[in-house]
Formats: sequence, structure tokens, C-alpha cells
Amino acid sequence: MEINIEAVLQLIKERFRDNKTYFAETIGVDPSYLNSVLNKKAISHSPKICRNIKAYCKNNGLNPKEYIIY
Repeated sequence: MEINIEAVLQLIKERFRDNKTYFAETIGVDPSYLNSVLNKKAISHSPKICRNIKAYCKNNGLNPKEYIIY
């Protein structure tokens, strides 16, 4: 699994007023690590981030396949 960075950034912009820290706290991951992943400074296939984005999508009626590349 890998994060679709562009789609996740769009999700953050639309649902979290472009606040990456708020999104990270909502999905239960470290904000600085999420920021590194989204800025392509860390690996984009973090199992924890992928798992938590998938859970967020399921809990909020979103298709996880838009945000996670399988």
C-alpha cells in the first residue's frame, strides 16, 4: 500500500481547511511524520498512516482506494 499524496492533500484542503496537523491528529499519527511523507521527504508507504487513512475513509463515507494505492 502507498499513499496517494495528491489525493490526501486535496482531502486535507477540503475537509481540514488545509491544516495538516489537524488531519494528523484526527487520524492518530504524528503530525511531523505525516508532513514529511506528504512533502516526499519520507516513505509514502507507512503502514500506520495507510491504515489510519483507510479507517478515516471508512468512518466518513469515503472510498479508501482514492487515497491509498494498493
